[in-house]
Amino acid sequence: MSSRQPPGPWTEQQAYGQPGPYQEQEYGGQAYGREAYGHEADGHSMADGHPPYQGEYAQQASAPHTYDWPQQQPAQAGTAQTTDAYPPYYDVYDPYAEPEPEPSAQPAVIVGEAERAPGYTLPDVQESAWDVDTRRSKLLGRVALLFLLLVQAGLSLRLKGTAFQDEALYIASGHYELDNLLHGTKLPVDFAGYFSGHPKLYPVLAAAVDSAFGLTGVRLVSLGFMLGATALLYALTRRLFNLRAALGAAALFSVVEPTTVLGNFATYDAAAIFLLALAMYAVVRTDRMPAVAVLLAAPPAALAFAVKYASGLYLPTLVVLAIVTAHRHRSVKAAGRGVVLGAGIAALLGAGYALSGPLGGISSTTTNRAHGSDSTLMLLEHSAEWGGLVFLAALGGSIAYALRGRMGEMPWIEGVTPGRWRRAALGALLTGTALLAPAYQIHLHTQVSLFKHVGFGLLFAAPMAGLGMARLIGPHFRHPQLGIMLYVLTLVFGMVQAQQSYSFPDSSQMTAYLRTMVDHKGRYLAEEQEVPAYYLRDVTGWKQWQNTYFMDYRDKAGKQYTGPDAFRQAVHDGWFDVIVMHGNVTPDTYRAVQAGLKGNTHYRLAAVFPYTTSSGESAYRVWVKR
Repeated sequence: MSSRQPPGPWTEQQAYGQPGPYQEQEYGGQAYGREAYGHEADGHSMADGHPPYQGEYAQQASAPHTYDWPQQQPAQAGTAQTTDAYPPYYDVYDPYAEPEPEPSAQPAVIVGEAERAPGYTLPDVQESAWDVDTRRSKLLGRVALLFLLLVQAGLSLRLKGTAFQDEALYIASGHYELDNLLHGTKLPVDFAGYFSGHPKLYPVLAAAVDSAFGLTGVRLVSLGFMLGATALLYALTRRLFNLRAALGAAALFSVVEPTTVLGNFATYDAAAIFLLALAMYAVVRTDRMPAVAVLLAAPPAALAFAVKYASGLYLPTLVVLAIVTAHRHRSVKAAGRGVVLGAGIAALLGAGYALSGPLGGISSTTTNRAHGSDSTLMLLEHSAEWGGLVFLAALGGSIAYALRGRMGEMPWIEGVTPGRWRRAALGALLTGTALLAPAYQIHLHTQVSLFKHVGFGLLFAAPMAGLGMARLIGPHFRHPQLGIMLYVLTLVFGMVQAQQSYSFPDSSQMTAYLRTMVDHKGRYLAEEQEVPAYYLRDVTGWKQWQNTYFMDYRDKAGKQYTGPDAFRQAVHDGWFDVIVMHGNVTPDTYRAVQAGLKGNTHYRLAAVFPYTTSSGESAYRVWVKR
């Protein structure tokens, strides 16, 4: 820091930067006086031709003194003392001195408002790193996502059980389809005629994995699909809104009952959800690209429909989403993006149908599905149990987003926020999609597979639910307890509901006993015949097993029977070699079989294998022909 040393007595004017009289001194051993600065002895001119300072400063020096520096010591002997010349202001360089601090700018006070100015000001609040796309926030977000995925995997893997009827059906059929593709073996039945998905897609994949890793391996494939769907949901929500909303969407979706169950369930629902999530991500990711880029979403969308025909219910949502998310495009340009995607999906589906041939399962399981007798109130209750919390969070997020584009999330980011109508359209589209599956099954009056189909709609509603969770917490984590409470409630309900839904009969003892009783020659009646047909496929064929849903039978006299009467008469005549029943799937058939067994000398009750499910206690009963 430069040290300024006044060379002599200074007046008030000198304190404000005006020179005064001085005495000749030595600075560093060198004398500085009038001649040293070019003054002539008579003071008339300087060496460089400028006029002397005497007259100018003599007048200023006559001002009264109000502040004086400490009195200067008398001049040393031999030095001339002058009062009419002044040296320039001299700074001595000090290499060890600290730099002087910069003067801080004082806030200007508007005249007339001084009395209203606050006596203190609060410091600026540090913006949360969760709200901006910095390297640190991305890392923290990925770590949090990894934690959520680990929780999701743990919730799914805690579910235990032998093969469910649907799992056994798809894996067993996949083995026959795989043999047909590799060796040309004739199929025992036309699986495409009644499957709710193409039999040469997921069933073949499941059979290939089952050959190497068994049922556990196939269920792990489903877990991988569901974990991938959660990760894609996180990515697309982050693209739509921000990191905090993305974490909320992933957190809520990862613990609901459909996600937990399908993560350890060997059916094609998990694969279809993953493909829909991939298509949805492609739609959102290409929002700033040319319209033709949205065609990247067409292959996974079409494949999702082929894997599970019920996925077609959500293809219109993808098309409308392409329109709503078109970045700063209006009218024709935005609509063109949806037209391009719709045309691409339709073209792929048309080509696939032409190559695959007739698919009767589309009609029998989706477009013209048989109606049931379940009440509307019961279906509404179950839908609310499995997805009600997420739907309410999505509804709240949609309303808040429509009212205000930016609240707690990144309000400082520059850029045009979508208009209110577009924000409202996005919220209504995604949240309303969660109602499609319940509405369709209410129309059919059946709850079959409802616990799985609810998960498809929750995938689309989850981004708005994540935004609702972020708005509930508020900016700068103002109310974190509200978000924690929502997550914990969803987690607890999801765990309990998943345990109830994943509770089905333990068939291990039954199939082990049947292995000693069956061969390639007999005829076998079994409730849920897919389960023993899957476990015993190495010693029996598919067509040897008769299910309890429907049957035609002609007796020895040539009389034709159908429905429950067919089962009763076939048992009465000793048509089957082994009968396996527990009565919880088809009660009418069970009563008909019991009527045929009453007083029947052809059969004996060989074994009873009890089991317990969430519905109560029951048992497999095995009758063997004498």
